Amino acid sequence: MQDEPTLTELIKAVADFLRSEITPAIKGHNAFKLRVGINALDLVTRQLALAESSDAAEVARLKQLLGSDGSLTELNRALSEKIASGEVDLHTAGLREHLWQTTMDKLAVDQPNYASYKRELGNK
Repeated sequence: MQDEPTLTELIKAVADFLRSEITPAIKGHNAFKLRVGINALDLVTRQLALAESSDAAEVARLKQLLGSDGSLTELNRALSEKIASGEVDLHTAGLREHLWQTTMDKLAVDQPNYASYKRELGNK
């Protein structure tokens, strides 16, 4: 299926249905497991919506920071090696900002309701 609805719309519709129609009828440990499932669906929805652009931005920052090309995994590995060897540290131009933005982008997907994340968004 490649037309409407999109994958994101389908997953959101299932999560909303479970949240509004099924959750009120479930009690005890099964209610907990249902909430975990709904949270997983919500996470997948955010991942589909945000990951591509945040990954592209991360790759662009890494390319500029490292002065080399590669996949996201390769560039992160290279950065990790440079940090571990002491070649790069928080005094390296652009590293602190890259790490901060990468963290914020990951929190937007994983924990968008995290109080500290929301506070930092308000500080921009």
